[in-house]
Amino acid sequence: MEHDLEKLTLGVTKESPCSYINTELERLLVVHPKEQLSPPIYEQLMNQGFRRGGNDSYRPHCDLCQKCQSIRIEVNEFCLSKSQKRVMNKGKDLTFKWVDKPSSDYFGLYSQYITKRHQTGSMYPPNQDSLDTFTKCDWLPIYFLESYLDDELISVAVCDKLENGLSAVYTFFSPEHEKRSLGRFNILKQIDHCKNLGLKYLYLGFQIDECEAMNYKQQYLPNERYIDNQWIKYKK
Repeated sequence: MEHDLEKLTLGVTKESPCSYINTELERLLVVHPKEQLSPPIYEQLMNQGFRRGGNDSYRPHCDLCQKCQSIRIEVNEFCLSKSQKRVMNKGKDLTFKWVDKPSSDYFGLYSQYITKRHQTGSMYPPNQDSLDTFTKCDWLPIYFLESYLDDELISVAVCDKLENGLSAVYTFFSPEHEKRSLGRFNILKQIDHCKNLGLKYLYLGFQIDECEAMNYKQQYLPNERYIDNQWIKYKK
């Protein structure tokens, strides 16, 4: 059932230093109040470049910069590259579990990940509230892909379930196993899961070419980016 998004109340945040490009300022367009949100409404918002953080939905709304581009993969057109095939081979000895509730084990793994890899970021030092931003939502079902080496939990991929796809929200993993390329591995596993469920898209959040930490998503081809209010396809 289609909902009239023009009836939603939206707000714009104040300008603040950009989280990704230190020479820029950022503003966000947010759905306010968040009580307006539901899975069908969020589905339509995702199709217009929005993203979820906790119970909030937002997209960039910057005056002078358009470098953040929502990106998604049409999974049935996606082709594994040689390097992505090698990443998948690295995970042949892992076992996986899809669950719909977060485990108390997550915070320890998340804490290791943030402390080792993101000490200069806004999520350091790690705390439970920042983890809850990814793992909890009152109005949308969330799923978790857990990866195990023997009986050890070594990675968790958080994703939102939509009618037409999955949205990859966040992945954290044991720094001891970073040579396994677990971030890329979990994206590939989520693409496979979309195919198995008969879903069309995997949404990957924002692609930012100028930000080294955020430009890896362009490696998944073909992809579509939301630019000037339309999805544009990018191929090899």
